[in-house]
Formats: sequence, structure tokens, C-alpha cells
Amino acid sequence: MKNLIGNDWRDSSNLNVIEVFNPATKSLIDTIPNSTVDDVVLAVNIAKDAQPSWEVTPIYERGEILTKFSKIIMEEKENLANVLSEESGKALKESLKEIDYFHETILACVERAKQLYGTAISSSLEMSGDKSFQFTKREAIGIVGVILPYNFRLDILSQKIVSALVMGNAVVVKPSKKVPLTITKIVYMLRQAGVYEGIVQVIHGDGKTVGQALAMHPDVNVVAFNGSTANGIRVMGSASKNLSKTVLSLGGNNAFILCKDGNVDLAVEEAAKGRFYNAGQLSSCNKRFLIHKSLKEEFINKLIRKIGSIKLGVPTDKDTDLGCLISEKNAQKVEKQVNDMIAMGAKLVIGGGRSGAFYEPTIISDVHRNMPVASNLDILGPVVSIIEFENINDAIDIVNQSAYGYGTSIFTNNINIAFQVADLIKNGNIVINGSTLNEMVEITSEGWKYSGFGKEGITASLEEMSKNKAIILNNVLE
Repeated sequence: MKNLIGNDWRDSSNLNVIEVFNPATKSLIDTIPNSTVDDVVLAVNIAKDAQPSWEVTPIYERGEILTKFSKIIMEEKENLANVLSEESGKALKESLKEIDYFHETILACVERAKQLYGTAISSSLEMSGDKSFQFTKREAIGIVGVILPYNFRLDILSQKIVSALVMGNAVVVKPSKKVPLTITKIVYMLRQAGVYEGIVQVIHGDGKTVGQALAMHPDVNVVAFNGSTANGIRVMGSASKNLSKTVLSLGGNNAFILCKDGNVDLAVEEAAKGRFYNAGQLSSCNKRFLIHKSLKEEFINKLIRKIGSIKLGVPTDKDTDLGCLISEKNAQKVEKQVNDMIAMGAKLVIGGGRSGAFYEPTIISDVHRNMPVASNLDILGPVVSIIEFENINDAIDIVNQSAYGYGTSIFTNNINIAFQVADLIKNGNIVINGSTLNEMVEITSEGWKYSGFGKEGITASLEEMSKNKAIILNNVLE
């Protein structure tokens, strides 16, 4: 794979490359350019020259191009899903579903953008406006730098790239060096659909070089970053030097509360969905499982049976339910985190085994509130850490002790309890009787505390990728 700079597929200016490996087999898949700051500067300069022509293109025409892109995506669905599973270790079943969601979200972005109307202000609202007519409109913001992690979901990708494009911006994408091939193919398909030369480009390389160069470039107007909180803080610091806008989706340690009256069978199903998706490598996964004392044994036994039905295998096999982690190094890190918890007094119930980049679905019980996983330890692997509670106020305190604030699940049959707990939890997303992966792409989502800065969701993303202009006609009304 190469960089797309302007209309040309190029090597890096220094000709250095990064090898991309299949995490399941450790085999070499491809190489990508290990780009330089000069490559980033060239791409941004091209984007700056090209963006005005895209901005003045009517939104319905931009929408038609992106609708054509969505059709190409579905035509290439099988091939794209295989590439995604091969390079990421994600189960093929998940990759195929993600492409369906991606297609759906592209179309939703296009349709919503056509309806993102301005606001007309009545002259009678204020004494000072009795002779004026005032209205607002949304315009492109300029150049958007998109910096992606290895554990992204494609429907999230559409809220970064597609929302930026449909609003008239140019986009420079920096994929993860671990999962670069799918993104490159998607950018190729955007160009194939008719997105103008220089409007969407892809630059590969190391985050410390390429990502930071993109974030600190004075002509990049918005930096949309997904990744760790530590890296997000660095990106925000770089962007702030030019007062560039940042949209940050960062780390998380989402909680899962099963109240005394909760439906255990439903909780088990949602726990499996909310923790084992993408082998647990998402900031939006449930990770801390606070289970009422009276239900703990039943919940664990039923979750063990559920795990027994999950097939761990080669990611590209159609029957595989759970693939591998992004690398053996990441799996070793999860293994160490679990062993550290056991050394602190937690109990290994099931799992804990590792083979290369594969890590078994694992349940750890007897986790107490002072262990790192109960607050800020973000385990990016298929590990269910169970914390027993008896008083709901104690559960709320444990949830709120984390520096992260993305989301929490609450399982109860009492709607009053559900809303009371939801009001007291300091998170941006609360899901009642479901995992934190249940949010729809249209809902406005916002990470609190160290989980992010800026909003996601179709309408919110379109607003983040554009700017508001107020037009005031004064002394026009008699």
C-alpha cells in the first residue's frame, strides 16, 4: 500500500516502510510508507488548494458522490471484510456487520446533511431586532485531519470522514500503522466514487511523526482523533498552538451494573455482547461488572455457559465468534494485567489462557474497589472483571471513582431506580438494560472527563465538521 497524496499513490519521501502483519498468523501482509513531516506538509498544501472547489459544489452533488461510494462499499463488502479481519484479528462476522453499519451510516449522514437547516429569527423576539431579519447557515470549516486507532469501528469512521466530506471539507487521514489497509481501500473507493482530487488523502506512518505533524499544522482546521487519553492530550496540545478545533474520542472503563431486581439472562447476553466484541478492544465496551451480591453466583454460572458457546478461532473463518487481539504484545499486556489482579487477591473463574495474539474469554471475580481495574485500568481484551456490591450507592461511588466517563449500563426492572442511578452517574452515555454498545449512530454521544472532548452522532458530527455563520439584515423592515 502507498500514500495517496493529491492524485498519486506514492512512497514516503524517504522511501522507508513499515511492515503490516496478520496478528493471527504473524505472516507479512503488506508494507506501508513510513512517512515524513514533508509528506504531511505536501498533502495539507494540496488539500488547501483543492478544498474551495469542493466546498462550492452543491451539497446534493456531494451527497450523490457519497451515495455512489456507499454502493461501491457494498459491492466490495466480502473483500473489504476479509482485509479488515486479516489485518486486525477481528472476527469476520463482526467485519461483515460493520460494513453493513458503515453503509447505513453513510446514507444517514448524506440525508441528514441535506436537512441541516439554518435558523431564522423573528424580528419580534427582541426590542433591538424590530427592524432586522436574522438567520444562520452552516459552512465548511476547511481541512480536517483524521487520526485513527487500530480498534476503530467502521460506523464511527463514517462520522469522521463522511461527515467531514459531505459538509464540504477536505480530509487527510492518518490510519493506524497496525490496521492501515482497510482505510486505504476505503479512501481508494471514495476517489473511485468521484470525490475530487486532493479532497481525500491518506498518509501512513508513525503517530509521533505523522499524527503530530498533522495535528500541529496551521492549515488543519479540525483534528478528529480516536485513541488513548494520553495520546489525545498530546494531540490536543499540538492543535491548540493554532487554535485548531479538536474532536477527541479517548479511553474508557465502562461500568455494567446489575441491580438486585435485574434480569440475569438479559444481563448475561448483553455482557457477552458488550465485552467480547472485537475481543474487548474498544473504549466503548463494558469492562467493570458490578453485580449485586444476591445475583453474583447465578450471573457467573450463566456467563460461563455463554462463554462455552463462543468459538475462538481464525478471524477470517466464517464460523469464528471471537478472533485475536491486534498483536501478541497486546495479548501479553492483557495477560499481565489479569495476573496482576490475581496477585492482588482476585479469583480466576475461567479463561486466562494465551496463545500468541489469542486470549481466551476470561472471568475474574472477587475484584474489590481499590484494584486498578475498578477505577482507571482500561483492559483492552476479553476480560470480565466482577465487583460484588450490596448497596446501590456503593456501586454508584465505584462507577464515579474512575477518571473516565464514557458510559455505563444499568440492569433493573424498576424504571425509577434506573433513572435515579442514571442521574447520579457522571458519564456521558447511560444505557438501561443493554450494553454500552447499544447506542444508535444518530444519538448525540459525548465522553465525559478523560474519555473525550467533542460530540459524535450523525447530527452532532455534521455540526462538529462545520461552522455556523449568522447573517443579519438590519433596517430592512419598516
